Amino acid sequence: MTKLQAIRGMHDILPSQVHTWQWVEEHIRLLMAGYGYEEIRMPIVEATELFARAVGDDTDIVSKEMYTFDDRNGDSLTLRPEATASCVRAAIQHGLLHNQTQRLWYTGPMFRHERPQKGRTRQFYQLGAEAFGYPGPDIDVEILAMTRMFLQRLGVIKKVRLEINTLGLPAERTEYRAALLDYFAQHEEKLDEDSKNRLTTNPLRVLDSKNPDLKDLIENAPSILDYLSDESKNHFDELCAMLDALKFEYTINPRLVRGLDYYTHMVFEWITDELGAQGTVCAGGRYDELVELIGGKATPGVGFSLGLERLIELLEQEEAVEVNRPHICIVPLQEDAKAAALQLAEMLRAYLPDLHVHNILGGGGARSLFKRADKSGAQYALIIGDEELQQNAVTIKPLREDLEQSRWRIDEELFEFLAQQFDFKQE
Repeated sequence: MTKLQAIRGMHDILPSQVHTWQWVEEHIRLLMAGYGYEEIRMPIVEATELFARAVGDDTDIVSKEMYTFDDRNGDSLTLRPEATASCVRAAIQHGLLHNQTQRLWYTGPMFRHERPQKGRTRQFYQLGAEAFGYPGPDIDVEILAMTRMFLQRLGVIKKVRLEINTLGLPAERTEYRAALLDYFAQHEEKLDEDSKNRLTTNPLRVLDSKNPDLKDLIENAPSILDYLSDESKNHFDELCAMLDALKFEYTINPRLVRGLDYYTHMVFEWITDELGAQGTVCAGGRYDELVELIGGKATPGVGFSLGLERLIELLEQEEAVEVNRPHICIVPLQEDAKAAALQLAEMLRAYLPDLHVHNILGGGGARSLFKRADKSGAQYALIIGDEELQQNAVTIKPLREDLEQSRWRIDEELFEFLAQQFDFKQE
């Protein structure tokens, strides 16, 4: 019989890892509430046309990486490769953009059929946020400030650096694209096959090549900054002035283009050197024409996405997250103590909802039971043996300190004692 395993590039998140994810997700909720963003949850399957229209037929995502299939009705569906297009579709469909501004956030899995490698999987998780109805650049700066705050709170800000650029408006980008096409065509013999293909579809994507042999050629390419209108220059200058006022450390990288066609004006990346080739931890930018492109009324927009796997890998390097362990464990020493242990555990959970109780079930000898109690990581073991059963009591044994055991009747005083130990309030 074939041994069944997870699909290549799609990974299980095991119990030993989940506590880190939960810790990050709690910070996400607090941060988003603090900046006035409301959560939205979209389906992971969308009409293929949504991504073809929004992301661009000529992008690697649409042309190479999407998981696309026909359903039983013959409709072409796609597992979402990114969520900005989904968020815009939902906002239009449910009238969230009608004569109002919106700040929305989401988190969940995305899917791209790429070559699995460190920091890149085929099912990956992102945090994203989108702000609609704000012409900027003040909202652009708030987005950057929010991502900086998040990285600071998680303790990884020193491992990343911020790079920004502007892609101007579509008319300016068309002129710039022609200049790039002319430049790279003169050096076509130096391009790799991937860049040659990009040259015929979207020359800006050549700037995004990770091939080190093309580094000098790309560095000497024309700069988008030389093709900006006064409007685009003013937008970018105001943005940089606000960043300076907030004491941001950043680099203007005129080769930063991002891999999606819908960006206008500001784009950015938070980059690390700690994860090898997959160094982009968080990225985004402004997309003022995307809402109209998908079918809504013209609405300015800006947002970002953050790769949770890459972020968590940085956290694990620092060992910054404490393991979530139970506060107490209950140890029934005999078979007839198991019912009392279960009853006590439920009483404690009812009186102290924040108390994490681990019941050592399954039986075994005293040595085995205490070994499992110690392995649980709990601070105290509440022991129930023959004497405790007769006295309606428990023996409290400290597991992390060399202190004396003590016996307590199972009543209000026991609950008050445990509440004091962990600074909990009783219900």
